[in-house]
Amino acid sequence: MASTPATPLPWTDPRDEISFSVLMANGRLAPRAFADRAEAEAWARPEEGDQVVSFNRICECDS
Repeated sequence: MASTPATPLPWTDPRDEISFSVLMANGRLAPRAFADRAEAEAWARPEEGDQVVSFNRICECDS
């Protein structure tokens, strides 16, 4: 069986790879991943002290 060469993915700047989570009132991050800010906001309970946060898992970069 012949294999075809893998097509490389386009390069993306790791500083632009932003993740979203929910910082819960107990000081821990939510135990799940979110696709975007809107999904995190829908899951969060701000009335209980939850906050939506964004971060870069690779580096701490100022843009």
